[in-house]
Amino acid sequence: MARRSGPRLLLLLLRYLVAALGYHRAYGFSTPKDHQVITAIEYQEAVLTCQYLKKTMDSRLEWKKLGESVSFVYYEQALKGDFKDRAQMLDFNIRIKNVTRNDAGKYRCEVSTPSEQGPRLEEDTVTLEVLVAPGVPSCEIPNSALSGTVVELRCQDREANPAPEYTWFKDGIRLLGSPELDAQSTNSSYTVNTKSGTLQFNTVSKLDSGEYSCEARNSVGSRRCPGKRMQVDDLNISGIIAAVVIVALVISVCGLGVCYAQRKGYFSKETSFQKSSSAAKATTMSENDFKHSKSFII
Repeated sequence: MARRSGPRLLLLLLRYLVAALGYHRAYGFSTPKDHQVITAIEYQEAVLTCQYLKKTMDSRLEWKKLGESVSFVYYEQALKGDFKDRAQMLDFNIRIKNVTRNDAGKYRCEVSTPSEQGPRLEEDTVTLEVLVAPGVPSCEIPNSALSGTVVELRCQDREANPAPEYTWFKDGIRLLGSPELDAQSTNSSYTVNTKSGTLQFNTVSKLDSGEYSCEARNSVGSRRCPGKRMQVDDLNISGIIAAVVIVALVISVCGLGVCYAQRKGYFSKETSFQKSSSAAKATTMSENDFKHSKSFII
């Protein structure tokens, strides 16, 4: 009996696998395909391809854009949204004539084909990556600086895709990543970060005065911000000394005035009290003299 039960179990497993495959085909669980990544430059065209093998007249096609909420791109044999004005269907594929950065994302095509076992469903996912050229970068360049201080110039562009690299120019001449490589440089204390877009002077000098501009560049294009002059001046030591001397003189004069007033008793409470008492006595004596003279006359 044990020998016979083995083949029966194997036969039951084979039947289960055949039934599972039949269910898989009947309800259209498609085999996974290689994920597509389509790259397009902004304002040019792109074609979203649906890798579907069996195409028949009875097949029904839907395109959806995935994300936080799913939106229809192609449904009931018509393009939807703003795609109906700038896209067209090429069989099962979508040709977008004027790609924008908002079109970037994941798309899914779904194809339903009727069959004897039931509708067969297949789907394919496509990622559209839109390359964007840099805009005019935002440049932060100080108007003035003091020699010997740390000064940082900033350059940034938030629109480009892929992220751009930055290049700094002084008086129209490119500054290299380090001054040791720059034959035009007379300053040996600056650093350029091409990724973050910063130009930092560890100890800026008067020789660094000039017009600075920054360029953002990626594989699509490049843009440069308008030049702006930075003036570096030496620290006015003589002026600082003169200001300190004047302040010291003012403080000394004020101190001498306070000492003189204290010696004269202008800030003493007893002196003010004595002055008020003397005034009161003088008033009383004048009244008594007046009364006495009056009685004498009578």
